[in-house]
Amino acid sequence: MSQEPSGPLVCVDWLAARIGAPDGPVVLDASVGAHRGGERRIPGARVFDIDGALSDPSVPLAHTMPGADRFTRELRALGVNDADTVVVYDGAGIYSSARAWWMLRAMGFDRVAVLDGGLPAWTAAGLPLESAPPAPPAAPGDFTARPRAGMFVTAEEVARTLTDPAAVVLDARSPQRYAGTVAEPRPGLRAGHMPGAVNLPFDTLQHEGRMRPADELRAALAARAGERERLVLSCGSGVTACVLALAAELAGYRGQAVYDGSWSEWGMASGPHPVATGADGPAPAVRPAR
Repeated sequence: MSQEPSGPLVCVDWLAARIGAPDGPVVLDASVGAHRGGERRIPGARVFDIDGALSDPSVPLAHTMPGADRFTRELRALGVNDADTVVVYDGAGIYSSARAWWMLRAMGFDRVAVLDGGLPAWTAAGLPLESAPPAPPAAPGDFTARPRAGMFVTAEEVARTLTDPAAVVLDARSPQRYAGTVAEPRPGLRAGHMPGAVNLPFDTLQHEGRMRPADELRAALAARAGERERLVLSCGSGVTACVLALAAELAGYRGQAVYDGSWSEWGMASGPHPVATGADGPAPAVRPAR
């Protein structure tokens, strides 16, 4: 039985058949915010703390990608080895687990997949849960971060993308937040969106907490990106943008990037970046099927 996932998603049956085996996958709970309860977990899961240890404490923005040294130290503390297979999940379905998947990929680690449907799908399948605090790993891992350039981009790179006819910035927030008709949940941020960015709410790419089939994802992305192949993905704080990155991977796009600062940086009241309001403009022409 292969212990390596065949793509960026695995189903609960795949994980249930391998969990607990001597060479089975390392399972990481990447839940954030209200989805972090700690009361129910997949057996043996360790906490991938995007809200804390796996965020850069020197940056005053939520969920900022940490540097390679910190990332290496924290993954080793979780007992992750370079030769391991890792499955990440969260308590919402697919929400912050996609962020953990993208972070690991950005640090050069490819043997990682997202559990499709997350903890709700695992629970619905009647599979076992545990509530005791996670046990520490038997020994530190030997994981070493090997950062890949271009998977996270800065505000300056986003600004250039907004004027590039071959690229598009996709905003994963809700239509109301994109249009600026509701206040941002984080204080001190302007309402609206980047001029030229296109709205693609992350939850439209899912059905009941699972990612939609690849052909539906291709159609949804093409309807917003047109023939543009270069995708830069943004959201509120760099979390659900990674759901778009996962969808793009499943749909066959390559070379997409996540704006790490996302609206938490761009939308700052004192920031230099322009903000637009109002509904999304006309969708670009749908590119031919590939």
